[in-house]
Amino acid sequence: MADPVDVQQNFKEFQALLPLTLSLAGLPHSDTGKYYTEEQIEARVFTIKYAYKAARALARECVQK
Repeated sequence: MADPVDVQQNFKEFQALLPLTLSLAGLPHSDTGKYYTEEQIEARVFTIKYAYKAARALARECVQK
């Protein structure tokens, strides 16, 4: 089981990178009253997942320089 301190640190990092992640993902907001299908949600998750990896790499690169 993961150390609670590590989990908390990872969650804080995720929260800090979330605005950049969503900006990089470039996904449109849903229209009011319209919902995404399961397939659309999975596609958006895939996009956000890779945008998060890019945001994390960018942040680490900027900090190291």
